[in-house]
Amino acid sequence: MGRPKRKASTVAQPASATSDASILDIRAPPAKRRSKATQQYPVKLEPGINGVIEGQAALRASPDAHGPDEKFQTRQSVTRVTRIKEEVESIPSLIDDASSLSELSETDPSLPLGKGKATKSGVPAKKAKKEPLIADPEAEGDEEADEEEIKEALLRPPPVNSDYLPLPWKGRLGYACLNTYLRYSNPPVFSSRTCRIASILDHRHPLENPDEPEHATKNRPDKTQPADIARGKAYVENLGLANARDIVKMLRWNHKYGIKFLRLSSEMFPFASHEEYGYKLAPFASGVLSEAGKVAAELGHRLTTHPGQFTQLGSPRQVVIDNAIRDLDYHEELLSLLKLPPQQDRDAVMILHLGGVFGDKEATLQRFRENYMKLSNAVKKRLVLENDDVSWSVHDLLPVCEELNIPMVLDFHHHNIVFDSDKIREGTKDIIDLFPRILATWKRKNITPKMHYSEPTPAAVTGRQRRKHNPRVATLPPCPPDMDLMIEAKDKEQAVFELMRTFKLPGYHLFNDISPHVRKDDNKVVKVAKKKVKKGEPEPEPEEPKIIPDEEVGMGGPEGRVYWPPGMEDWLRPVKRVIVKKEDKPKTSKLKEKLDAAKARVAASAETGEGLPVTPGKTIPKKATPKKSTKKPAKKAEPEIESTEEDETDAPVSSIKRKGPQRSTSKRNVKYVESEDDLA
Repeated sequence: MGRPKRKASTVAQPASATSDASILDIRAPPAKRRSKATQQYPVKLEPGINGVIEGQAALRASPDAHGPDEKFQTRQSVTRVTRIKEEVESIPSLIDDASSLSELSETDPSLPLGKGKATKSGVPAKKAKKEPLIADPEAEGDEEADEEEIKEALLRPPPVNSDYLPLPWKGRLGYACLNTYLRYSNPPVFSSRTCRIASILDHRHPLENPDEPEHATKNRPDKTQPADIARGKAYVENLGLANARDIVKMLRWNHKYGIKFLRLSSEMFPFASHEEYGYKLAPFASGVLSEAGKVAAELGHRLTTHPGQFTQLGSPRQVVIDNAIRDLDYHEELLSLLKLPPQQDRDAVMILHLGGVFGDKEATLQRFRENYMKLSNAVKKRLVLENDDVSWSVHDLLPVCEELNIPMVLDFHHHNIVFDSDKIREGTKDIIDLFPRILATWKRKNITPKMHYSEPTPAAVTGRQRRKHNPRVATLPPCPPDMDLMIEAKDKEQAVFELMRTFKLPGYHLFNDISPHVRKDDNKVVKVAKKKVKKGEPEPEPEEPKIIPDEEVGMGGPEGRVYWPPGMEDWLRPVKRVIVKKEDKPKTSKLKEKLDAAKARVAASAETGEGLPVTPGKTIPKKATPKKSTKKPAKKAEPEIESTEEDETDAPVSSIKRKGPQRSTSKRNVKYVESEDDLA
């Protein structure tokens, strides 16, 4: 029997209570909080500091993207966020929320669980994960396909694509959740800051010094003091407010570069739809969201949301249905608090996938119909359905949308993977015949239609591999030229820029390539090496850095340098410092070098017998050597040698001094004068 969950209404106990001992022992990273109801301190809200982490859904090409290579790679120096499994499993409220980021998970309950082996340490072994009937957003996409899967993929009929291009373009292009350029501005601008449940529990305790701002090591929550649920709630609410404030900057940045369509991150307000730690957005976020809506209305931008793929209304499990309804209510409240004008408010829709099949499509569709009728009218007017790349094709969903008066979003990429082969061919040509029926589902509610477009990676062969999104797209789909088209790609706004440049769409002239690793649109102080000054000359006064107004920070400067070429996302960051390891550095100092040189000279002097006394730290003077004369010595004439018998007998050979190379003795005893005996 499972342990009962702690409810939010439960009064927190002091640290001496045994029931909360495991909670108080958690060493999760601290984060921003309110030490008093009326007092707040500025705390850094970058990922890796004070318990803040970055939401993973916003980094993906779309909520149903697969694999880590479909996520925009951000550099996170996360410190002290490792969760200790035995401590987490000892907390009843965290057993079902160990991931803390995807609490609305859905799996097939009929699948068996593998039994884990016992370990010596007493920590339970990891249980085998259930196989979901829907795509797991964290699933690895680089797995090799088996031979049968490849053969089946190679035998499929080739796609039949339309050669129509919607030019001249009159619609709006958009991207999802994250702006890659603003994410690396200083300060960073993004709306997916989140945290872990352990951080919320930590921040129910007051700081060690309530009169000082929080610090990661010097001023952390004091777990020896009583916990307060309201204090932890204020911490997570502050994260949401920081996310919502950055929407204004993103909207003005988009407008400067011709982008008028944005999908808001579902992670904007962390855990807002959670069963235990959830909260309403009004009234604490009403002002910030209305300000963002005011800017969107002023600029004429469209805002939408896309609840995660675990938000399902066709599940056979009631707990999943309850979670889904809470999540939809949260998204509806977020959009309503924007206070958009009537048409923009109608266009602010929530895109939903039908989810798993659970063994029977008809039964799942019937459950969806029943649960849809239980939704509030505010949710119904915003809900739209999208075909997916796993189970539900356009032909599956279109009749249901027409029956329940729900607009349908056509995703071209998903359609090329999952389609009814008895009625239609793969590709973009045949689906054009269904455009009138699809667009009619939008017109009935007077909502501006929208479609999704993305492309598979070039190396993809099988259906599973083709589900992965390419970082950018190469062309436009054959949609109406006035369509609102959401580009789902890892490179986010850069994928939109790529289309603008390729087809010379409106706004393509507004941006230029960035300078690699250089940002000139922020107020970050750059350290410049000081110039050497000669003696007697006055030192030059340091130049005061030019202060950029807050509204221009991160906007690309007057030249609009915000585009980075494909694969060059590292250009957004400063040049990496090359740190030489200690073992690679020479282990000699100047003093040691002098001592070694002195020892060498002493050794050389000892060999010649002219050693000098040496004191440590003093150098030995070199022995003076006589200067060589520049005059060449006169060449001595070799003496004339006369060989006689007396010479041969009395004078030894070694006594004769010769210049030049030594000659053999046989050559030295040559007779040059003939004797009388020889002549006779």
